[in-house]
Amino acid sequence: MHHFIDRRSNPKGKSLGNRQRFLRRARENIKERVDRSVRDKSIQGGPEEQEGEKITIPSKGLKEPRLNNSRQGGNRRHVLPGNKDFVVGDTIPRPQGGAGEGGRKASEDGDGADEFSFTLSQEEYLEILFDGLELPDLVEKATVETETIGTRRAGLTTAGSPNNLNLVRTMRNSLGRRIALQRPSMKVQKDVEKQIAELEELDPLTAEQEAYLEELRAKKKRIETKRRVVGYIDPLDLRYDTYVPEKIRNSKAVVFCLMDVSGSMQEREKDLAKRFFLLLHLFLERCYEHTEIVFVRHTHHAQEVDEETFFYARETGGTIVSTALEKMKEIIAARYPPDEWKIYGAQASDGENFGNDSQRCKTLLLEDLMPACQFYAYVEIVEEGAENLLSNPEAGEDLWQAFRQVKEEARHFEMQRVAEPSHIYPIFREFFLPKDAGN
Repeated sequence: MHHFIDRRSNPKGKSLGNRQRFLRRARENIKERVDRSVRDKSIQGGPEEQEGEKITIPSKGLKEPRLNNSRQGGNRRHVLPGNKDFVVGDTIPRPQGGAGEGGRKASEDGDGADEFSFTLSQEEYLEILFDGLELPDLVEKATVETETIGTRRAGLTTAGSPNNLNLVRTMRNSLGRRIALQRPSMKVQKDVEKQIAELEELDPLTAEQEAYLEELRAKKKRIETKRRVVGYIDPLDLRYDTYVPEKIRNSKAVVFCLMDVSGSMQEREKDLAKRFFLLLHLFLERCYEHTEIVFVRHTHHAQEVDEETFFYARETGGTIVSTALEKMKEIIAARYPPDEWKIYGAQASDGENFGNDSQRCKTLLLEDLMPACQFYAYVEIVEEGAENLLSNPEAGEDLWQAFRQVKEEARHFEMQRVAEPSHIYPIFREFFLPKDAGN
């Protein structure tokens, strides 16, 4: 029989084993509260920026089983400390109110102390938040991750190339050696030379001054000799950075995030789009270490940007959605060959588009992007209270209708509408829940 001992350090003030057992037992309730909390969470100060998330769940069913002495039957001899009324052998009257707890009364509305609050760590929160989700792999590709040889730092060595000289560690060793060997500083030598010069200017010198001058000259000679013997930097002080070869696994999955930032996208629409992409970004970083993310913003023209610009830069202009798809096609052709990379796309827009550009979007998706993509998700942000659009997928503007035609021909294309923050997380789970797991 094998015995496994968990020697990981417990978090401060916590029992790791008990905590993990509690999370397993209450996972269903915790999952429900986490899903509810993320729907109304602000795009700023999310769990990725905090130390943890406070969760409150019902306490019913959380108590662990335990053995107690029965209150009925058996012979007992027990006297409470400080008793003044009874002695051994006295009969104690039965409490009024029946068996059980005796004095505990029922609540009028059925509520009581039935909630338990605790804090999930960032890692625990994200694990539960994205439990069961994965990037769809509907289009199988025979891709193999490649490995390249790179280098990584491997400490210091006493020999190496001058280009790899570690100045900080070298100077630290030099200073310690000079202090240990008591090497005189230049300031001490100059002070002695100044005193000698002052005495040599006196004429005539007394016998005491002559003796002191000779003493200073001897001291100067000793200082110069020791400074020559104990060098400022010695070969023993030198330290060099050393590097060792390392296999680097190349990422073979890329996710394109396309967001409409045109004038028709007001702050509310942009806020909802950012919520979706922040959730997607957090999901990818948490679950897929080797997945690349490409951010594209568009108005009447599209550009690839970094993460900071994508989420926080302000921009406005006309709306031509096909420019974002053209930019995605261009980037794929330049950097991500479809026969080597698994490509995913996510797009958010308010559905407004210029002229006949929606048909151009349909053509780009069907002819160029969908054959290259494993999965493509489109989120359309509608006005608050637009129940007819939320409940009727057949209604919508030209862009929505064009994308419906894409969905009919490409089974790995999905589209949903949102009108408020609480809609974001449910459609996110619908997009990325494995198809064989159901919705």
